[in-house]
Amino acid sequence: MAVPDLTVKRLGEATIDSPLSGVKFIPENSSVIYGKDADEVIREYNENGRLSAFEQAGPREKIYHDPAWTHAAILTAGGLCPGLNDVIKGLTRTLMVRYNVPIVFGIRYGYQGLIPSFGYEPMLLTPDSVDGIHEIGGTVLGSSRGRQDEVTMVETLKRMNIKILFCIGGDGTLRCAHDIAMEVERRGLNISVVCIPKTIDNDINFIDKTFGFETAVYATNSVISSAHNEAKGTPHGVGLIHVMGRDSGFIAAYATLANTHVNYCLVPEDAFSLYEGEHALLPSLERRLRERKHAVIIVSEGAGQHLFEEESSRRDKSGNVLHHNIGEFLHEKIVAWGKEINLDLSVKYFDPSYLIRSLPAHGTDAVFCEMLAQHAVHAAMAGRTDVVIGHWNDRFTHVPIPVATSSRKKIDINSSLWDSVKSVTWKCYR
Repeated sequence: MAVPDLTVKRLGEATIDSPLSGVKFIPENSSVIYGKDADEVIREYNENGRLSAFEQAGPREKIYHDPAWTHAAILTAGGLCPGLNDVIKGLTRTLMVRYNVPIVFGIRYGYQGLIPSFGYEPMLLTPDSVDGIHEIGGTVLGSSRGRQDEVTMVETLKRMNIKILFCIGGDGTLRCAHDIAMEVERRGLNISVVCIPKTIDNDINFIDKTFGFETAVYATNSVISSAHNEAKGTPHGVGLIHVMGRDSGFIAAYATLANTHVNYCLVPEDAFSLYEGEHALLPSLERRLRERKHAVIIVSEGAGQHLFEEESSRRDKSGNVLHHNIGEFLHEKIVAWGKEINLDLSVKYFDPSYLIRSLPAHGTDAVFCEMLAQHAVHAAMAGRTDVVIGHWNDRFTHVPIPVATSSRKKIDINSSLWDSVKSVTWKCYR
């Protein structure tokens, strides 16, 4: 696959001495190689005489924005995700404590908060006001979906004298942030637009992980154990778990490896059938139930959409397709199959989706949120714009927003990850 242009936009030359002390500044030419396979790296260099690389994130010795005259704003958009409040706190503290930025606004209810007609007054954020928000789930700023007019939003930023806008969200949020950055550029304004990638599905491209994902996987553990207990508590018991994963099955795959009570892992990337063929679910399930007496199934929300008679025509306010409910569909099909083959089934259905996404961040996920926030502030103060903070090869990176939104990251079914999932699930289902 050809690597797109990874050059990050800058508002101008950084000429102001950073107020940070006691830190290791990142040189302006520091980069993180894109390639992870040695043979591919060598081949690219031999063919092009250079290597594709991300700009490395981190504090710079010279910054663009004068902290004393800088007003910043933070918004959260899209669905909830563990860690949103951690990022808000990290941004606020880094701006005000480390860089001495005097004013940080919290924009209410996503991009709607930048449209005056909605009537949402911004919040004034301070280190004291955000002190305990990391302990609660959701977002203290509120969120919304849907595109808003970038001309009106930039007018609002200009009126509020905002020099830095931080947008925390997924694919739709990033696209809207890009529209704002383009309008800012068209007007010749010096406003940095920096994004922190938020998606519980871990499906943003050119970024190896996003915050909230680890907490989501951790939170599935008790649900899987409960489904397993329910399934084993009766002959021919089935525990069926429906988790998020609109286009990518990373939550289901990692949850399966984290709690190996799961016998079937169904994801959008690996098509399956119900009755016939090598990947037929129900005949395999029958074999397992007759032999082992119980089974646990985890399914991503985007899996098995080809099994429905019609494609879904519904979309959310962000333009994402609202899939048919594969969990409820499988529940009905499994119950009906049991009657057809004269097997008395007990199917228990679990859907922890909203419980999982509204939790506070857990453990090292919270650490990751704080580090993302710090690197976002460093990037913004150095004058980077139209950029999202990424993570690649164990380094934090700057990724141009158009690159990050160019496609969705998906499970490679020929990868070691999927091999590991298959190795811990039911032997007949291959």
